[in-house]
Amino acid sequence: MSGFVTLDNVALTYGGAGGTLAVDGLTMTVPKGEFTAVVGPSGCGKSTLMKLTTGLVRPSKGSVTVAGKAVDGPVSIAGMAFQNPSLLPWRKTLDNVLLPLEIVEPHRRTFRRDHSANVEKAEALLKMVGLAGFGEKFPWQLSGGMQQRSNLCRALIHQPELLMLDEPFGALDAFTREELWAVIRDLHQEKRFTVILVTHDLREAIYLADRVFVMSARPGRIIQERVIDFPRPRPRDLIYTNEFNSIVHDLRALIAEARTTA
Repeated sequence: MSGFVTLDNVALTYGGAGGTLAVDGLTMTVPKGEFTAVVGPSGCGKSTLMKLTTGLVRPSKGSVTVAGKAVDGPVSIAGMAFQNPSLLPWRKTLDNVLLPLEIVEPHRRTFRRDHSANVEKAEALLKMVGLAGFGEKFPWQLSGGMQQRSNLCRALIHQPELLMLDEPFGALDAFTREELWAVIRDLHQEKRFTVILVTHDLREAIYLADRVFVMSARPGRIIQERVIDFPRPRPRDLIYTNEFNSIVHDLRALIAEARTTA
């Protein structure tokens, strides 16, 4: 399988020699345009995988490549969204969405010159996620779900080829979370960027992903790869079907076993 993102026999120790071995023998491949989810017990190294892929940390052993290039620093073609939207409270929503274009090259060099086009692009994204007309609101004027929708727009404004999602919906109520599953489902369907989602929510992983990788307890490694072949686009009531919940139970049992084995 050709990899847009490839981690090959990766290990990472935090704290130098004698420190904490977070992942070891971590190997996975994600083709271009695929939606991949990573699940596993707490502390298994899911967030470490995110940092390795985006170049925020470098492996102690093994190699990481994105778009055919070895990762040796921050990956500029990646957008990231986390559980905490971390919108700047003194900037309006539209200005928060535009922030990556102000700081990420090559957009930074032309930000002022292309300001009108950038605003148009940001407003189109806000409309796509159901926030048309909210660009002039400050983050504190938005609900948690609306802030996370804005966060997704900010992650996508510079048209990244790779979207990294680290528990992006974990702090939301169940109804809002499922609404945002549909939002990211539709964004991926339209834009066809590559996605790696790290989550504790098995229903979220199975509903959104083409494949789900299960990690072992620390030091983390991939212990199973599950293809999710429900046809797309997936209706939200899919999560209530017996076939869907059978996969949830299978993965839950595997993770429960992984808690006690390394």
